[in-house]
Amino acid sequence: MKISLNIAVLILMILIVQALCFNAVAQSPGTKSSFPNPKNVIIMIGDGMGFNCVKAADYFYGPMQIESFPVKLAVATYPAKSGEFDEKDTTKLSWAAGYNPSMAWKDSLYLRKDFTESAAAATALATGRKTYNNVIGLSVTYDTLRNLCEIAKSLGKSAGVITCVPISHATPAGFVAHNKTRIHYSELATYMLFSSRCDLIMGCGNPEFDDNGKKLRGAWKDSKYVADSNLWLSLKSGSGIQTSFIIKDKIYQVTDVSGDRIPDPWTLVTSEKDFRKLMSGKTPKRVLGIPEVYSTLQQGRDFGKNETKNSPPFTTPVNPILPTLAEMVRGGLNVLDNNPKGFFVMIEGGAIDWANHDNQKGRMLEEMRSFSDAIDTVAAWVNKHSSWNETLLIITADHECGDLWGGNTYTPVADNGKNKMPGLKYNSKDHTNALVGMWVKGKGAEIYNLMAGETDPVRGRFVQNAVIPQLIFMMWGKPVTF
Repeated sequence: MKISLNIAVLILMILIVQALCFNAVAQSPGTKSSFPNPKNVIIMIGDGMGFNCVKAADYFYGPMQIESFPVKLAVATYPAKSGEFDEKDTTKLSWAAGYNPSMAWKDSLYLRKDFTESAAAATALATGRKTYNNVIGLSVTYDTLRNLCEIAKSLGKSAGVITCVPISHATPAGFVAHNKTRIHYSELATYMLFSSRCDLIMGCGNPEFDDNGKKLRGAWKDSKYVADSNLWLSLKSGSGIQTSFIIKDKIYQVTDVSGDRIPDPWTLVTSEKDFRKLMSGKTPKRVLGIPEVYSTLQQGRDFGKNETKNSPPFTTPVNPILPTLAEMVRGGLNVLDNNPKGFFVMIEGGAIDWANHDNQKGRMLEEMRSFSDAIDTVAAWVNKHSSWNETLLIITADHECGDLWGGNTYTPVADNGKNKMPGLKYNSKDHTNALVGMWVKGKGAEIYNLMAGETDPVRGRFVQNAVIPQLIFMMWGKPVTF
């Protein structure tokens, strides 16, 4: 009965906010709307970033800036259907049971069931609809769902995605593309580059370099993350000019991003020097940023001889010839803010999840610092180039990964002092169904408190992940239809 009541309260709140939004949108042209309508929306996702990742980073480095945000809530991340998606046998998927706050704090095995993965979570966070695991931008019945990038473009805004993992991986792809499964990397990259109207795409996947950022002298890495090797060569040679490309004997043309019906070519940026050039001054109209590294900016680099999974962060120095996530973010914002109508951007600290899957405590803390620095960069941009009265910033995670605690599940993380490794233990190498955090600041942030209709005995009030974009759609006058 309790779960049914919570759902009823949530539905009622959504209807109230939809009514408010409709009232605001339906007013006469001369009437000023009181409903929040942020010019810019920035969603930052710490992939796999559970509450204890944040706590560990706070203990080691000092509190992250998000701890001072005015709105702090928890988020339920479960999908509509869980399990591994098989294109040949969709019966392997089963309806997820949701999140039961009571069971979550009594039975650690409960958290190992019905968890989401990044594709379904990204789809929910981008479209406002929960769906099946491993899908990109489709409903449980394979309907194409409109995402935040597409809504932003329909409003004349700019749109883009930034990540420290490959551009066609689940989270960035989930905000741009549509596909039955996340593993179709080449198809996803092709869609992102030639079917989307994104102004900016930044992330890894450079086939000419290894995970240490070293130029490959022989055969390249698999070019799937950037569609294929021939396209990659064409993007390099035709940067800023070429509008038509051939992929596997099929011709593709770039889209028009500004509404003038003229195809807009991608300007390819790969070197650290050129990424830094984007941080100030005039920028190209449309930017594809692929650093000179393969899978991740730093998490995938080789371990030094004195480093283990339990070693403190930066035991092995980072690769200094690569841009940081913060530098990519600063350059990306400088591209997107050219549009007087505003923009939407999703920024992902994607390798937090990679470190958690591998149970790498030090590398996880490195990625948390990288993500924290990116948050600081965004906040500094808002303070200098925008304001909190026109920009909405949302920080969250797509799911928890690693069942990370201070010891066995439910044991608090131990604070051993600043710059000292906190007491940590991974209890899994996979995702869990645990709640994750959400921190919100800026235009319309307070509305999220109205949507927190469910309560967890430890994490407090929480919302469903799909509610996050639903409110943005409503604030922009584009409510989700079911």
